Amino acid sequence: MIVRKTEIEGLLEIEPSVFRDERGYFLESFRNDVLRAAGITADFVQDNESMSQKGVLRGLHFQAPPYGQGKLVRVVRGAVLDVAVDIRTGSPTYGRHVSVVLTGDNKKQFWVPPGFAHGFLVLEDDTVFSYKCTGYYNRESEGAIKWDDPSLGIEWNISDPVLSEKDKIAPLLSHIVSPFHI
Repeated sequence: MIVRKTEIEGLLEIEPSVFRDERGYFLESFRNDVLRAAGITADFVQDNESMSQKGVLRGLHFQAPPYGQGKLVRVVRGAVLDVAVDIRTGSPTYGRHVSVVLTGDNKKQFWVPPGFAHGFLVLEDDTVFSYKCTGYYNRESEGAIKWDDPSLGIEWNISDPVLSEKDKIAPLLSHIVSPFHI
């Protein structure tokens, strides 16, 4: 596995070694020792998976402390534009984001630690998105930020995505009090 830092401290792009031959491929999708060496020391307690059609946008979501979640995300089939926004008050990169294209073909993973809002836009039909979480889901601590908040400058390249009701009414970043502090 190759672990690459991004321009925002804490966000990591992970590329597994993929061994392909006439039968298909093999890869290690999780290596605790490699992740710990890269600074991901939290234990994973829950795996989630979703399947979505092209044009679905899920996010930008976060879980407030003490139920914050780190997420190790990847695409099993299809493709997404995956985005993490720094919402840690006091961070020099507060309000900035990193975008990564994750596909079933490139096999890349993205580490999103607590303190970031996370979302993704589905780029292909029948996309299967998988993520390991460091905390259990807690409905009372969930939060969201409006996907097209102009202050974030995210280039989704879509004007009318398919959204949940929760995501349609999510507030702007400037209208929330971040529960994360540095």
